[in-house]
Amino acid sequence: MLKTALPNAMKIRRDTIGLVVDGSLMRLHVVRPISEEPCPGILFYSDIYQLGDPMKRLAERLAGYGYVVAAPEIFHRLEPIGSVIEPDGIGRLRGNDNASKTSVADFDADATAVLAWLACDSGVEATRLGAIGFCIGGHLAFRAAFNPEVRATACIYPTGLHDGKLGRGVADSLQRADQIRGGLLTIFGSSDSHVPQEARDGIMAPLSAIPTLRHRMVLYQADHTFMRDDGDRWDPECADHAWSEVINFFRQELI
Repeated sequence: MLKTALPNAMKIRRDTIGLVVDGSLMRLHVVRPISEEPCPGILFYSDIYQLGDPMKRLAERLAGYGYVVAAPEIFHRLEPIGSVIEPDGIGRLRGNDNASKTSVADFDADATAVLAWLACDSGVEATRLGAIGFCIGGHLAFRAAFNPEVRATACIYPTGLHDGKLGRGVADSLQRADQIRGGLLTIFGSSDSHVPQEARDGIMAPLSAIPTLRHRMVLYQADHTFMRDDGDRWDPECADHAWSEVINFFRQELI
C-alpha cells in the first residue's frame, strides 16, 4: 500500500467571547488552533444571516490553517445574543432590515473593537492581523482594511461596494480605498446578480487607479454565496479553489 505524507493535522478550539461596544454586548465566535506559538489573527465577517452552521464551518476551516479567527455577530445591536437568521425569504427580509438600521459608524466601531481584542489576545501575533468577509461581510472586511494594523483583507463577493449600500446612510468605502495599506483580494462569481459585471467594473476602476494598492481580483463561473454549503448556489469545486486563493494570499501577506 502506498502512503502519502500529509502535513500534521491542526486541531482547533472554539470559544465564545463577549465584547461591549458602545453599550451593546457583542458576541464573538472565536476559533483558534491549538498551538504553542502565537498565530495570525483574522477578523471574520458573516453574511446577513449571522453565525449559523455554514458560516461557522467557514470560520473553523480557516482556523484549521493556523489562524485565530474572531467572528462577531454583526447585528448585535438589534438581535438577541446567539441569534441565527434562517437563509430563506423571511430571513433575507430580516437581515436586510437589520443592515438598513445599523449605521456605518457602528459597523466601523465593531471592527475597531474586534481588532483591538485580537491584538491583545495572548494567542495572536499582533503584528499579523487580517480580515475576511462574505456578502455584506465582504464589504465590512473592506472597511476594516482602513485600519492600518490590517495587513491582508479578503472580500468574498462583497455587496454594496459599488453603490455605497451597507447600512443606514451611504458608505464612502471606495472613496477611502486609498487608506488601505495591506494587501487586498476580491473574489466574485460571474453569475452573481448582486454584484453583476457593471458593479464589478464600478469597483475595479477606482481600485485600479490607486498605484499603492496591492489588489488582485479573482472571478469564478459561479453565483452569489457559492462558498456557502447549505444552498443550491453552493459550488464545491469553485469554493475549494477560492479557499486555496484565500489561504495563499494570507500566507503571502501575513509573513
